[in-house]
Amino acid sequence: MPEPASLRPIHPLARTFFARNPRLVARDLLGKILVRDGKPRLAARIVEVEAYLGENDPAAHAAAGHTARTSVLFGPPGYAYVYFIYGNHHCLNVSCEREGKAGSVLFRALEPLEGIEKMARSRAITLESPGDLPKLTAGPGRLAQAFNITRSRDNGCDLTSPNSGLWIGEDGFRAKGIQISTRIGITKAADHPLRFALKDSAFVSGPKRPRQRLKTPLGN
Repeated sequence: MPEPASLRPIHPLARTFFARNPRLVARDLLGKILVRDGKPRLAARIVEVEAYLGENDPAAHAAAGHTARTSVLFGPPGYAYVYFIYGNHHCLNVSCEREGKAGSVLFRALEPLEGIEKMARSRAITLESPGDLPKLTAGPGRLAQAFNITRSRDNGCDLTSPNSGLWIGEDGFRAKGIQISTRIGITKAADHPLRFALKDSAFVSGPKRPRQRLKTPLGN
């Protein structure tokens, strides 16, 4: 299957981008690009994320406090926090807020741009048409598998540095519309609007048309 149109140059995001409230980081991550360097390089546009607000958010891992498992969340911003869930897939997050204050954003879905055939091999699926592309990276477990993201390999990785091999950049793309809804697959703080997605993207996981919720999000 041919690759989409070639990308413009991708520039790494600065650490200061992530040193903010996860709500702001989550919204601004839409349209940015996740890159895995290699031969071939993997690149995909971020189209869906969820914000987790640290110790004050019952749904966040950081709610349990600073532990060996969650230490990345309390460290400097811009680092990968990877966890294994349901015994069968990994999830990628990026740490937010200043060092010592936990916060993160979960990557829920991507739009593949480069290295599509390699992603398909990693996912062990066959792509027969462009309509099959969401099977690669629509969902946190799928995107982690497509990018070969694991806790042992990537937890603590500096996502602001191309030298790390896994990083986040931008190419000048600007989101034209953002949909906001409640987070998926949680039971605590489940009614707060902390899921953000690019409007009308075919690569969004779960409900394709999230409803805007008016309830004020959790404090942080």
